[in-house]
Amino acid sequence: MDHFLYRNGQLYAEDVPLADIAAAVGTPFYCYSAATFTRHYQLFVDALSGMDHLVCYAMKANSNLAILKLLGDQGAGMDVVSGGEYRRARAAGVPGDKIVFSGVGKTADEMRLALTGGIRQFNVESEPEMEALNAVALSLNMVAPIAVRVNPDIDANTHEKIATGRKEDKFGIPISRAREVYAHAATLPGLKIIGIDVHIGSQLVDLAPFEAAYRKLGELTAVLRADGHDITRLDLGGGLGIPYERSNADPPLPSDYGAMVQRVLGDLGCEIEIEPGRLIAGNSGVLVSDVIYVKQGEDRDFLIIDAAMNDLIRPAMYGAYHDIVPLVEPAPGTEKHMYDVVGPVCESGDTFAKRRAMPPLKAGDLVAFRSAGAYGAVMASEYNSRPLIPEVLVSGDQFAVIRARPTFDEMLNRDTIPEWL
Repeated sequence: MDHFLYRNGQLYAEDVPLADIAAAVGTPFYCYSAATFTRHYQLFVDALSGMDHLVCYAMKANSNLAILKLLGDQGAGMDVVSGGEYRRARAAGVPGDKIVFSGVGKTADEMRLALTGGIRQFNVESEPEMEALNAVALSLNMVAPIAVRVNPDIDANTHEKIATGRKEDKFGIPISRAREVYAHAATLPGLKIIGIDVHIGSQLVDLAPFEAAYRKLGELTAVLRADGHDITRLDLGGGLGIPYERSNADPPLPSDYGAMVQRVLGDLGCEIEIEPGRLIAGNSGVLVSDVIYVKQGEDRDFLIIDAAMNDLIRPAMYGAYHDIVPLVEPAPGTEKHMYDVVGPVCESGDTFAKRRAMPPLKAGDLVAFRSAGAYGAVMASEYNSRPLIPEVLVSGDQFAVIRARPTFDEMLNRDTIPEWL
């Protein structure tokens, strides 16, 4: 469920017509619903009720400070994958003991930042990283809490570019080597073993791969405890998918996921961490764009809009699907027209949809890309010298710009021409 619904023939974000926001800030822009963010976060909290747990929002999905504060105020922890994300989480008021640091390439500077600023745990992904973290911790006279990320060699049956739990993927250590890696970690005085971490991919629409991975995790917990390690926390990652294409079957609900976690891991007495991002953020946002031209081609019509691949790269990068709907609700029985929906960037890849059946549209009409709250604004660029587009947060009948569109002067002033040119 989201809070972007037609009312009196107009598409609203909660109690605000999206057309009103377009008139105020210009197009294109991202719009987020505070009510949807908090509802989706609460679904995971409810799903794990009865278990000791912490829901850590995977902020790579959407890291705007206002969103982080919104979720942090609800009690969410944060999963960060860079020093910059760590700084954002702290700037939003999230305490260090609710921040988990993941990622395969943590630098010594990032480790130092997190140790001195406060950290819940590092999810360590390799033995060289383990050695580096030990050295940094000892240099600060500190001890770093760690969970080792294991790679269970589970095919999550998701897109090739977002699968993370197969043996050929770059993430984690092979689960077959877990005992020797944990044994080595126990000899490093700057590290404290607290748990195990796993994450097998993103946009999963079936619980079976999760369950297969978690069963391996449960077996490993028993083995490591028998070896003398104090395994008190299991970090299960994220990855639960959302229904981008409304005509498709819906992915499992968080309640289904929580019931599975309870059934598979509930008897281990471990604190459970999960790191959802897409399911919290995805349907909490839309991208609103204006139709510039309708162009007649040789065998198709092109809907040319003012949003482009630099604003929303998922279709170009992943072949991703987004529902695209007009802000003015079509009359019942309106005959659909086929369009290729494209942006103005000088790339053939700047295509959002091909042969998409939509109500007839004309220049000046506004459209919304649904399910654009995750991996939209965070992956945007200024390619073709196009300014980053505004982000707007709606709560009830009020809205605020939470990231402004930069001026062209601000963009140009970031560059420096050397005196010798």
